Amino acid sequence: MAEKTQEAAKVLVGHGTAELPAVHIDSYNVELRDSEGFIGDRASRRAFAALLDDWRERLAESGEDPFGKVESGEIKKKELDAALALDDGAAAGIVQGAIEDFAQEFATVIRRFLRLKGWKDTQRIVVGGGFRQSRVGELAIARAGVLLKAAGQSVELRPIRHHPDEAGLLGAVHLAPSWIFAGHEGLLAVDIGGTNMRAGLIEPRLDEAKDLSKSRVAELLKWRHRDDDPKREEAVEGLVKMLRKLIANAASAKLKLAPFVGIACPGIITDEGAIERGGQNLPGNWESQRFSLPQRVREAVPEIDGHEIAVVLHNDAVVQGLSELPAMQDVERWGVLTIGTGLGNARFTNRK
Repeated sequence: MAEKTQEAAKVLVGHGTAELPAVHIDSYNVELRDSEGFIGDRASRRAFAALLDDWRERLAESGEDPFGKVESGEIKKKELDAALALDDGAAAGIVQGAIEDFAQEFATVIRRFLRLKGWKDTQRIVVGGGFRQSRVGELAIARAGVLLKAAGQSVELRPIRHHPDEAGLLGAVHLAPSWIFAGHEGLLAVDIGGTNMRAGLIEPRLDEAKDLSKSRVAELLKWRHRDDDPKREEAVEGLVKMLRKLIANAASAKLKLAPFVGIACPGIITDEGAIERGGQNLPGNWESQRFSLPQRVREAVPEIDGHEIAVVLHNDAVVQGLSELPAMQDVERWGVLTIGTGLGNARFTNRK
């Protein structure tokens, strides 16, 4: 049965494909530009830090900066959240000002996306990425939604439900037909970003929900590779070590793994498993056509439980958006925007 499943996976699952079992991908990794550069850069973590910096500089002209000498980009999300509740009105006011400015920019960016052919008639947009996992992020998303409604846009904006560390892993269960995971208790998923690399053991729990809405991350390993500044080969070795550890842990727990690894990565993904463009924030040159991450993973981890593995690579915003698929059945056309090092994006149409 496992051998048949493996062969079927090779045929039915493609790298960067637009046709997935439950959705058609209308658009992803759009790189909108204007005279100042990438429009998506206006709605990134760095953009928020720049807006926060602007408000701090204004206040510093007439008094002391409540955040001291620490750079805006180094202030942790929990510190910004705490500032909103402080008695120090200046700190709260600075954060609120940055939230408003960011929401205005975010709403403008969304309006530009909605004018694209691939984003026409989008009914709902879920917002993910690390920025979403904070009170500041939630307020900025909510405010942008209000601004869009006030401007006559009918699109609904909502934060992604899952923690950012888990959303980019959970979406991997929707990269292949669910019956491929039948008879298995887990699968492996990877989410590679410009700052962190995550690997997880996912329990699809098909016996509890056929639509995979009960899938959960049973184990998660995280490596902040930006702190170590590894070369590409070192980054791949780090990923392989995480996968081998998860496989060993699953074996110790007598958990039957499917011979499948879903990988999420920034950029445009070719059908051969290469990154065509958009991988500039990854460590080393990942955009070489001679480099195939799926192939490297298969060479390093050729089998799971004695069966040859299938490795599928897709865009990280696509995979993060797919984590919301069970909750998107009441709309037909929906999208995802991920606020992180850059602005990831994807638009989906549900398949009937």
